[in-house]
Amino acid sequence: MRRLLFAATVLAAAVPAHAQWTGKGEAGMVIASGNTETETANAKLNMKYETEQWKNILGGAALYASDTDGKTANRWETFGELGWKFTERNFLFGAGRYEEDEFSGFDYQATLSGGVGRRFLDNPTTTMVGTVGAGYKFLETRDSFDPETGALIEAGDSSSEVVFRGTLDFEHKFTATTSLVDKFITESGANNTFIQNDISLQVKMTDVLALAVGYGVRHNTNPPAEFKKTDTLTTINLVYEIK
Repeated sequence: MRRLLFAATVLAAAVPAHAQWTGKGEAGMVIASGNTETETANAKLNMKYETEQWKNILGGAALYASDTDGKTANRWETFGELGWKFTERNFLFGAGRYEEDEFSGFDYQATLSGGVGRRFLDNPTTTMVGTVGAGYKFLETRDSFDPETGALIEAGDSSSEVVFRGTLDFEHKFTATTSLVDKFITESGANNTFIQNDISLQVKMTDVLALAVGYGVRHNTNPPAEFKKTDTLTTINLVYEIK
């Protein structure tokens, strides 16, 4: 219940009443049967509400995969950001992010942060927006077991720490139908640094529908014992533009 309340708070903080939201939703799925049984699905949602003085963002993502041995991936996250523009290009922000990942070694990671941002590029073909700030991160790790003996290596624990937060969002339109989108985020603390970068090439098929090929990297510098530091994900998704 505590985690659901945190996620709801993140989303509610970024949603002004009667707002006109725009954004993109994307999803992809692969199901194989016969000699092999596999299921893979992923979905993303990014929404934005912007006026002359405010810029609010909210969204989420989910990933699920399984094979004949059981689940191999199960992750979901939600995020929100509330921004106030004090000049044409500069703004202050408050943000929250929450995720659960069954196969990362972390039961959950939750971050509340604030800072300053700047729109470095803003023209018809290229946009680039960056933020820097600080915040507080709460996390809980899972128990780690030896894969051969099943013995407990490290017991799960709850902790929190101050983190530095930085983001960089970049989008470039090569043509009227083809664009490159890259989103980077880092949360760096004394005990662990989390880095995520998602890049995709999107090709429009209609005014609202596109095909996207993406590659994502997630990295924790100090995961629990037995778990790897880096996860990667390659996706082919249909993207629906919400206007």
